[in-house]
Amino acid sequence: MKFIETLKNVWKITELKDRIVLTLGLLLVYRFGAQVVLPGINFSALSGLQSNANEGGLIWLINAFTGGGFSNASVFALGIMPYISASIVVQLMGIAIPYLQKLQKEGESGRKKINQITRWLTIAICLLQAPSYLLGLPMLTGASSLSSLLVGDFSTTTFLISSVVILVTGCIFAMWLGEKITDKGIGNGISLLIMVGIIASMPLSFAQEYVSRVTESNGGLIMVLIELVIWFVIILASVMLVMAVRKIAVQYARRTATGDYEKNVFGSRQYIPLKLNASGVMPIIFAQAIMFVPGLVGGLDIMKDSSIGQWLQSEFSDIFGLWYNIVFAFLIIVFTYFYTAITVPTNKMADDLKRSGGFIPGIRPGTETSEYLDKIMSQITLPGSIFLALIAVFPAIIVKLMNVQQGWALFFGGTSLLIMVGVAIDTMQQVNSYLLNKHYDGLMKTGKNRKASA
Repeated sequence: MKFIETLKNVWKITELKDRIVLTLGLLLVYRFGAQVVLPGINFSALSGLQSNANEGGLIWLINAFTGGGFSNASVFALGIMPYISASIVVQLMGIAIPYLQKLQKEGESGRKKINQITRWLTIAICLLQAPSYLLGLPMLTGASSLSSLLVGDFSTTTFLISSVVILVTGCIFAMWLGEKITDKGIGNGISLLIMVGIIASMPLSFAQEYVSRVTESNGGLIMVLIELVIWFVIILASVMLVMAVRKIAVQYARRTATGDYEKNVFGSRQYIPLKLNASGVMPIIFAQAIMFVPGLVGGLDIMKDSSIGQWLQSEFSDIFGLWYNIVFAFLIIVFTYFYTAITVPTNKMADDLKRSGGFIPGIRPGTETSEYLDKIMSQITLPGSIFLALIAVFPAIIVKLMNVQQGWALFFGGTSLLIMVGVAIDTMQQVNSYLLNKHYDGLMKTGKNRKASA
């Protein structure tokens, strides 16, 4: 009843209701676009790619991030991932390129220029990925050639040129949808597009697991219930990882608070919240990109006939394999430290604290504060990175221990689960802030409902 009452309060706030409706409408447009097949493609010839995507593994993961557009050869086959890749590249380039560092310090105007650079880089990445995807369709579908996938009198050249234009346009349109959701809707638009694509594949994956357990006498209904309990426990663990912070006490010797009157606040104490996992899912994305390399090296002409090349191809083409996950977990820990180091500016935090008249008790302002914050970040990053690595490789563990279907197992951890948890928490926090501003109890707050003040 409390939850139903809270939902009623959401619809009482006109601005929040309009934002939610707009968000749902734009997400519906994205889901519709993921089903629109490229002109000239024989949809029935894609059955091989779709069956591979439903079975789990790397193709399933790529397909989930594109909302099913990858296996449908749709206008959104590239999804929003080129934009994500461009954002990561620009962020990393900001460490080494002075011009980008200067833009980062220019506030809103600098942010707009960086966004423009990211958009142009997105187009460049699309122009590389679109032909690669189209030329790789025969291998993915098991067809003899690209022309065998086409209908009517479509020529291969005409199809390639038109489809590259459509795929690039589709990615840019998806990027526009995400930015509109962020500006006019609720939640982070880009993340919501990815989350919706992942959730769209969940019912089919669960149905396949249910059929495998119940109708094929592979553990029965009790195993399905046990899996659901484990799944909820992993979700709770992921929530703890996303929400966990280390609070660093900060003392302000003298602050001026402005309200109806001005007053001096002596001895005011606040906290700097340092997140246990400050890097989010980025280490998993980086590590997953690197994990393509061993298989590609093993497939080179000079390597594929050797025992080492065959071992690399066999071990690193299976995302549920032992060596794949050992290397995967190690890379996640390494990239967690790397990404935390470049995204948590302890020097800037110490300088800002000093300028605002604050200090950490027992620590001198300036360099000593920066070193102290850096030490704390290093200490909490280790357990955070190990926890993140365990969640990332848990799908492989549950496949080996409980013989879970691969498609369903991928919802037990990794990038997909952390994205769903992180986006859900972020969206709930935004809805919560609207409710509290209008004097209603929020989604994340208990207690009696507060009526709007006159």
